[in-house]
Amino acid sequence: MSRKLDSRKPIFLQIREKIEDMIVNEQLKEDEQAPSTTQLVNFYKINHATVSKGVNQLVEEGILYKKRGIGMFVAKGAREKLIQKRKKAFVDEYVVPLVQEAHKLGIAESEVFALIKKERKGIEDEL
Repeated sequence: MSRKLDSRKPIFLQIREKIEDMIVNEQLKEDEQAPSTTQLVNFYKINHATVSKGVNQLVEEGILYKKRGIGMFVAKGAREKLIQKRKKAFVDEYVVPLVQEAHKLGIAESEVFALIKKERKGIEDEL
């Protein structure tokens, strides 16, 4: 987990996203214990209430669950739930605007696909 936080985004959201990333990337699996709020407070040197806000949102959404006196754990189906949520966000934030702009510019669907393939190949070549 990176210690770097972005000053342009609420810290509790960043904590939440870091835990989500760990689940999506399978660093945390179902029924595994998530980092405690105390560990996150000490790691990032931030306020306990800030960490709790991000973690509690994940509990409310059924991504994490609490075991009283033990800690937070990854819920069953959490990874799939996060992937579906992120796919929808991806469509809303990137695909819809891309299609709208392509339509305005008269770019054919085949040309859009070719541009995506070209960019994807460039990224894969860099890795």
